[in-house]
Amino acid sequence: MRTVRFVALGDSLTEGVGDPVGEAWRGWAALLAGGLAGQPEDTVEFTNLAVSGAQSRDVLERQTPAGLALKPDVVSVVIGVNDTLRCTFDIQALAARLDEVYAAFTAQGAVLLTACLPDPGAMLGLPGALARPLARRQRAVNTVVHALSERYGAVHLHAAEGEWIMDRAIWSADRLHPGERGHRQLALRFHALLAEEGVATGVAPSPEPEFPAPTKSASLWWLATAGTGWVARRCTDLLPQLLRLAADEMRHRARGTSARLDLSASHAVSAALAALSVGEKQPDAA
Repeated sequence: MRTVRFVALGDSLTEGVGDPVGEAWRGWAALLAGGLAGQPEDTVEFTNLAVSGAQSRDVLERQTPAGLALKPDVVSVVIGVNDTLRCTFDIQALAARLDEVYAAFTAQGAVLLTACLPDPGAMLGLPGALARPLARRQRAVNTVVHALSERYGAVHLHAAEGEWIMDRAIWSADRLHPGERGHRQLALRFHALLAEEGVATGVAPSPEPEFPAPTKSASLWWLATAGTGWVARRCTDLLPQLLRLAADEMRHRARGTSARLDLSASHAVSAALAALSVGEKQPDAA
C-alpha cells in the first residue's frame, strides 16, 4: 500500500471554476488525482491550494509555503493568466517567481506539472487592437514556462494551441474557463503524460461529462451576474493601460512598425531568462 500526495497550486483554472459539483468547484486537478493510484489499496491525498484571481506572487508567497509543508509527491503549478490581466505585468518578476517555486518543489523530489495556456484576449473574442497586447503577454509567459519546465524536468502540457481549444463545447459561458468537458480533457492529457513517466498508474479520468451541460439560459444568467463580476474584478486595473496599449498598437500598425512591439517583448523574455542564468552562476563565482 502506498500514499501519493498531490498538491495543486494556481488560480481559478486549477481551483476548478467552470466545473461545479454541488456548491463547490471540482476541476481538472481533482479529476486527475484519482488516476494517480494504481492499486485498490493505494490512496491519494489531494490538496487544492489554488485560489481564484491568484497571480504568480500569490503562488510564491502564500501557496508555495503551504504546499512545501505537505511534502507532495506530485505538484502542479499552473499560473500566469491573471498576471497578464494586470497593469503590474512584469515578465522578469514572473520568471523569477516561477523559478523559485519550481526549484523549491523539485528540490524536495516532487514531480512537477506545468502547462502553457491560451491567451485570454483570443478566448474572450476581443477586437484585434485589444487582443494583440494580451496575446503578446501570454506568449511571453508561455515562453518562460517552457524554458523553466525544461530546466527543472517538469511534466509539461502544451495547452496553448490546438484544435481542441477551439471546440466551443469544452468551454464554460465566460469563455475563459473550461466547462466540465474541458476540465476532463486537461485531466486526461496530464494523465497521459504522467503515465508515460510511470507516475500515473491508475485509471485515466473519463472524457465524458458526469453532469448535463448547463442550459444556454443558465449559462447566460451566470455570465450576466457572477461571470461579469469575475471579469470586471480582474480587469479594473488593467483597462486604462490596455486602452493605452491598444492605442500604441494602432499607431504602430499605421506606421508599419508592429514588428517592433514583438521584438521588444522577445527581448524582455530573453533578458528575464538571462537574469536567472546569471543568478545561478553567482554562488560559484563567489
